[in-house]
Amino acid sequence: MATPPNRPQGALDDPRVYLAVERTFLAWIRTGLALMGFGFVVARFGLFLQELYVSRAPAGPAPHGVSIRFGTALVVLGAALNGTAVVRYVHLLRRLSRGETLYRPSRAAVAAGTALAVIGVLVSTYLMTSW
Repeated sequence: MATPPNRPQGALDDPRVYLAVERTFLAWIRTGLALMGFGFVVARFGLFLQELYVSRAPAGPAPHGVSIRFGTALVVLGAALNGTAVVRYVHLLRRLSRGETLYRPSRAAVAAGTALAVIGVLVSTYLMTSW
């Protein structure tokens, strides 16, 4: 494998660097798919509960539960995470091919972690108020 003329030889020529970037990319894809799958289950469970309510008390209107909206939000978050992972992966490969080092934390990782923490607090609060 020939090194581009403006690129220094060294640690970036090691294939393990590229394999590590690919492993990280696949971990983000796995996380996005898990969010989408969990969101789908939450949304479908909300529909199941609405159908159960209608079958037992057909006189009143079915309640609009938060689970359908929350499940849809998780699916959207998972899809956005997968899209961001693809963009970041391509960006990192370009930076590595130019010989740049990668010492900054990922903004996408920090944003996703923060969003999931906020969602976790909101869901926990909602569940605690329904005891």
